[in-house]
Amino acid sequence: MTSRRTLELVALIATAAVAAPGAGAAAAVTSTRTLAPPAPAVFVQPVGTIRSGTLDDRHLASVAWRGGRYAATGSAAQSVRILVSPAYAADGAVGERWADFFASLIHGSELALVTVYIAPFGEVQDLCHGDGSTLGCYQANKLVMIGDSAFGIEPSSVAAHEYGHHVANNRNNAPWPALDWGTKRWATTVGICSRVAAGTAFPGDEGAEYTRNPSEAFAETYRVLNERDRGLPLNWPIVDPSFLPDTAALEAVRADVLQPWTQPSTSTVRVQFKRRRRIWALKLSTPLDGDLAVHLSNGSDDVELRAQEGAVLAKGSWTAGGAKSLSFRVCGQHSVTIRVTRGRADRRFALAVTRP
Repeated sequence: MTSRRTLELVALIATAAVAAPGAGAAAAVTSTRTLAPPAPAVFVQPVGTIRSGTLDDRHLASVAWRGGRYAATGSAAQSVRILVSPAYAADGAVGERWADFFASLIHGSELALVTVYIAPFGEVQDLCHGDGSTLGCYQANKLVMIGDSAFGIEPSSVAAHEYGHHVANNRNNAPWPALDWGTKRWATTVGICSRVAAGTAFPGDEGAEYTRNPSEAFAETYRVLNERDRGLPLNWPIVDPSFLPDTAALEAVRADVLQPWTQPSTSTVRVQFKRRRRIWALKLSTPLDGDLAVHLSNGSDDVELRAQEGAVLAKGSWTAGGAKSLSFRVCGQHSVTIRVTRGRADRRFALAVTRP
């Protein structure tokens, strides 16, 4: 699993109104200037191939960053660590405004874990091993981003995208890594498991399949959700259109941020077969993709899992304790049926079901 994430756009932009950033980027590295506060997001559709880069920890540590932890306005309990490149003029108020911006994004307790590094475009290329089009990158609670607009894209959009990676990095989507697959409800809603099986999604691919990488699709959906809440129009320039979020996908992201899925839940059912009955069945809702396990206390009975249409998905096998159990990876099934067939005269059994 890779832990690097980048937001990159090629230098060819589909409008003549956007100035080429090369000269400005070089000037930003060699001169000190005032860092602009967060501005409304404006995306311009790029043309060409999106390529990957990697956060350079050694280079990150070599920069004499200025800043620290800033309390968000109106809430001393919320603070964000903002560090600014010395290429910008010293201005603590800018750090405070960026702290307010990040605190205004839909977030949970992961906000306190992020360190934001803000640098000019040229410096971001070095920090993120960029190819001349990198606008930001993320790795292990460290978020690097441009401080000025580039290619017609405002830093606030880059910040929201990279913070989406930060959200995923601090969520659980077992048995899959959320950083690569996206968060639990979103990944289920857009069918990442099924798409991977079909060869139309490539978790963690920051190279040739960047545009079909669920990690990037999740980060972009997170950006869109925050920008939609601000009344901004939908823009979807860097990820495959098949991931374009609908309302269900956006609200799944909101739920994953505000009420994170943490672990599977287990429930136990105690059953007594009715007289002359040999088969007992339970229809089980499976709204989330992930690993399902069934443990049957009475090993003389048989247990199996069936799909809605009746096909057998899994059969129970003996455990060391003389019981039977089965496991199945839910991947797009919204419900399954557990079927127990009575063995010997014993009419009682207990069934423990663990599901995502």
